Amino acid sequence: MDVVVGAGIIGLSIAWRLAREGRPVTVVDPAPASGASHAAAGMLAPVSEVTYTEEPLLRLGLASLSRWPAFAAELAADAALPPHDPASAPSPLPNGATGAGDGGEATSGAGTTGGIDSAGGFFGGGISAAARAGLDLRADGMLDVAFGADDLAALGELAAFMEKLGLPVERLTGRECRRLEPMLAPSVRGGLLAATDAWVDPRRVTAALLAALERRGVPLVPARVSELLRDGDRVTGVRLAPPASPGEIPAERVVLAAGSWSGELANVPVRPVKGQIMRLRSAQPLLGRCVRGLVHGTPVYLVPRGDGELVVGGTQEELGFDTRVTAGGLYELLRDARELVPGVTELEVADVVAGLRPGTPDNLPIIGPSGTPGLTLATGHFRGGVLLTPVTAAIVQGEDADLATLCSPARFRDIS
Repeated sequence: MDVVVGAGIIGLSIAWRLAREGRPVTVVDPAPASGASHAAAGMLAPVSEVTYTEEPLLRLGLASLSRWPAFAAELAADAALPPHDPASAPSPLPNGATGAGDGGEATSGAGTTGGIDSAGGFFGGGISAAARAGLDLRADGMLDVAFGADDLAALGELAAFMEKLGLPVERLTGRECRRLEPMLAPSVRGGLLAATDAWVDPRRVTAALLAALERRGVPLVPARVSELLRDGDRVTGVRLAPPASPGEIPAERVVLAAGSWSGELANVPVRPVKGQIMRLRSAQPLLGRCVRGLVHGTPVYLVPRGDGELVVGGTQEELGFDTRVTAGGLYELLRDARELVPGVTELEVADVVAGLRPGTPDNLPIIGPSGTPGLTLATGHFRGGVLLTPVTAAIVQGEDADLATLCSPARFRDIS
């Protein structure tokens, strides 16, 4: 039996894929779907979030994005998501893609369909409008905008880097940006459109994963793992912190997907990076697509939800395991968001939360067998956990050997 430690979007997706393959699996987490996945904005944006010297992460991100349509279709079917009124579904996929055929049924075999068109956008991938609505999966592209002259210069340099990599990106003037998103401020000077990027609601995804696991009879133990059980140099299970019963769960393999807390159980170079976000609510949506911006060199993003919420984030703070929401953090988010979209100050505050992103020294996740028999790692996804969910589950199952090499634990010494 496999034991998955951690019930965020990564751990749940791994357990779900293992259960689909008929493997016995148990998930252990004291508070499922309440950590970084609960706080995440859900951007599936390998193009617009590309950074210098991080081409391996870009390769992972593009591969995972191509798997999202099939992943979502299968999850919607397994979770038995209720049908939605087509009028309430997220915007259609770009380039006229309509998802499933007339029957709108999900396909099977994650990773076998779906992808990114070279001209931009998802293929249908067998996912119906109802499934997209159920997960709030949207593929309208990502708009990166610049507030000041220096911000525009930085965005221009990034565009040149993207073009050098052959990524599909379109440079826009300020007027063209406002034509796409009329609520942008007149002071926005220009931007970039990454038409292939997408986004999803992680809270809906984790809820669907929990439902799918329940339907497949996968046990979920609401307890904290205090340590890994070992027999010599082999991991043989987990010990639960009191008062959980039973106190130990034996396993042929333990998959450690505990995010920022992974380093508490194994010797892995993962650290917590705090991120504060706000959720705002309005009767009418302010934006039709994700907007990422630079305001005096500081990044901010605004992610619209299908239910009328607007996610504004996110700070990046090296403060250990501090999860307090602070006035200063919220002020900075609103200040910068208001410069780009002045109307945000009129919205109702629906939620504020701080999450801990699991960072690594090279910003790449750590996925695959560790140096210790019986222990597999799936952690360190930093800002890309939602995006990298499908490819992580595939790598843990032994697929995609070339991609697995990029994020192998073997690149770090003394992991155990």
